[in-house]
Amino acid sequence: MTTPDPDGPLAEQLLRFTRRVHRIQKQHLQQCGLGITPAQSRLLRTLAHYGSPPRMADLAERLEVVPRAVTTLVDGLEASGKVRRVPDPTNRRVIRIELTDDGRGALRELHGARRSAAEEILAPLTDEQRATLGELLDTLIDGGADRRC
Repeated sequence: MTTPDPDGPLAEQLLRFTRRVHRIQKQHLQQCGLGITPAQSRLLRTLAHYGSPPRMADLAERLEVVPRAVTTLVDGLEASGKVRRVPDPTNRRVIRIELTDDGRGALRELHGARRSAAEEILAPLTDEQRATLGELLDTLIDGGADRRC
């Protein structure tokens, strides 16, 4: 006989909430009309936080994905003119990724889409509930060791 999992219903709620967040963010991104996927949006936001253009390996590490995934994202963003590959000034074998003016403009629009998605997601909550949720999320994000199966 298996013992009941007291965290099972909570885990299911978290998964359902995560799917809802992704769905709403995707809808708002589509409404922007930029043709940018959530993963591409995340790469653009990450790229904007670097002082100088990073290597693809740096992006993969920061995004916690395999380098091949970054290559695919960069290919799509480069084709749409949002990023460009540039040679490293000190090592010709190294390629760096930088935002274009088009990419910076897209980031401004994406910021608005993310904000409106967050407003939609958080609309049912009072200010007090939002503050409590923020504290709880900080605890979950920062707390404990990374445990894996």
